[in-house]
Amino acid sequence: MDEPTARPPVTRESKSWRWPVPLAGLGGSLFLAVATSPWYSGVGQAFLTTPGRAEFSGLGWVIMAVPIAATLVGLCALRWWPYLLTAAGLLAVAPTVAELTHAEFPLAADIVCRAGYPLAVVGVLACAQSLVSSAVGWAAAVAGLTMGARLFGTVLIGPGWLLQTQTVATWHAVLTAVGLAALAPAVWRHRRGDRTANGPSDQSLWSWQRLWLIVPATLAMCVAVPLSFLTTDRLAALLGVTESALYRHRYAEIGVIGVITLVTVAILAAIAGLWSLAGTVTAAVIQVAVAAPMLLAVAALAFKDPVRLLGALAGVALGVVAAGNRWRVPLAGTATVLGAAALFIAYGATTGHPEKLADQRSVIPGLLILVLVTAAATAVVGATAPVLAPRGALPAVLGPLAATLAAGGLQTVSVTYLHDGEPVSSTLNSVYHLTTSAVLLLVAGAAIGGLGFAQQLAVRRAERKQTEQIRWEAAAAERDRLARPIHDGVLQVLALVQRHGPELGGQGSQLAALAGEQEVALRTLLSRGVTARGDGNGDLRTPLRDLASPAIEVATPAQPVVLPAIAVTELTAAVQAALDNVRQHAGAGAHAWVLLEDERDGVRVTVRDDGVGVPAGRLDEAAASGRLGVAQSMCGRVADRGGTTTIHSTPGQGTEVEFWLPRRPSGGR
Repeated sequence: MDEPTARPPVTRESKSWRWPVPLAGLGGSLFLAVATSPWYSGVGQAFLTTPGRAEFSGLGWVIMAVPIAATLVGLCALRWWPYLLTAAGLLAVAPTVAELTHAEFPLAADIVCRAGYPLAVVGVLACAQSLVSSAVGWAAAVAGLTMGARLFGTVLIGPGWLLQTQTVATWHAVLTAVGLAALAPAVWRHRRGDRTANGPSDQSLWSWQRLWLIVPATLAMCVAVPLSFLTTDRLAALLGVTESALYRHRYAEIGVIGVITLVTVAILAAIAGLWSLAGTVTAAVIQVAVAAPMLLAVAALAFKDPVRLLGALAGVALGVVAAGNRWRVPLAGTATVLGAAALFIAYGATTGHPEKLADQRSVIPGLLILVLVTAAATAVVGATAPVLAPRGALPAVLGPLAATLAAGGLQTVSVTYLHDGEPVSSTLNSVYHLTTSAVLLLVAGAAIGGLGFAQQLAVRRAERKQTEQIRWEAAAAERDRLARPIHDGVLQVLALVQRHGPELGGQGSQLAALAGEQEVALRTLLSRGVTARGDGNGDLRTPLRDLASPAIEVATPAQPVVLPAIAVTELTAAVQAALDNVRQHAGAGAHAWVLLEDERDGVRVTVRDDGVGVPAGRLDEAAASGRLGVAQSMCGRVADRGGTTTIHSTPGQGTEVEFWLPRRPSGGR
């Protein structure tokens, strides 16, 4: 999960799936815009208001449980993302009809419809994840739409006093109808599910990689549940202050809750992986950064519906184009810098009172800020897709993890929105501190730049390893190809001379010995050239085969036995030391056999001889007298790599030395 793999080639079949999938992603983003801008509740104003205290009252349990359950279902059913989007679209139909007919919307229906938002988010992100293997640009563009659609929905409802605007119902009806139409082809094509949407684990729900993402993401959604029990009096007792003091400083109370949320969700994201943590932080920072500028722009364009909506559409379009471009990371970083520059200029031009732009209904500055921050947020979120999608983390990270971390960030940052130690009594309170958002935009730009740079390093490292593996396999294949005719010709002749040379008399014995040495040398030459793999590993078979001689037989598996290079070196040296002991102490004419076995969790090398054996207690006597050849050259080398050495010997029947080395040493140097 931590390293990207090479992408499969784009075939004619994959191209035929390309258009329905991004079209469905666009349709799902329309449902997301509808779910972000409901007329019957304030859940869609995440980019305009700071989340308050999550406290249970009335049906609080049910209201919080519905989106949590919807998120869990969505993350478990990524393969059926077209159906998740269909459900989100159908959940948008009922409130839309109620809006158009001015019918009373029941509370139960309101609660059920809250599942549409998480289903739409997870569905669109799963759609983007399914595209990354064949069309990275489309995947990034669709992922960016998850942010752009929510920003457009925010602009659609406008600030709080425009919630009852009559055009919202019409927009909802149009967006829902277009979204369902755009989704239809993908539903038909993926009626049996889309296996690519689950990511590289292919695609078992209960695989460790999937659960490692699903569990932290779902727990992040549940963070608000225990925090809802942290009432003002309990929080005051926890902080060691009076309840009245905490009640008078409501923003401090919200800030403490925000810090707890930030720490908890950051830990959960880290559990999901370092790449998931980086993606979560990047997406959350940009969401926090755009909150105040969006409020300022929407307030400045409050009564300019066509201009406001066109500006939002232009910003989303620019962000999607930037995300879909191969230069998405530098373009996203540029967009954040331009957005930050616009905010700094607006703050300076108004002499530190950017709320004047809203009070004076300044169309041009408001429109410019709206386009730039919308484009920046869309581009940054889209640029994270190529990093997260190959690891199967896109829905979990850009969905519940980033959303919850952003909520905690908004709560935490609100503590800084003070004037003379107190918050300004205004709906534009965060706008007074526009420079904070500008700094956060720069931070988001730096974060996406670092994330993109790290991804490039990881991709190049994976490509180098893949290239080296291909070269290594090609060299092994060429060696085997050359070995076949040599084995059938030269080696057989040398073996024949070695076997029947002594029968010739005279110099026949010398010729047989020379033939045996040349046979060993030729076999060694054929086995060389493929030991080094370029990734810090080596094939243990090659150095062991080099030890073969007429008196030493070496048997190795047919497949490479790959270990870290240092382990290959140390284990080979230990075997060499064992063979040196055979030559010195086993007696004249003794033969040795070396057997290499490749086991699941390690390798085992056995060195056996038919010599005189080692008398009982001889090894202890040698160690006591300072002769540490066995203890250091053999046992010590293997022990340093986390392995073990076992020696069995019977006088007159030879000696057997067994080395066992784990693939991942638990200790040593």
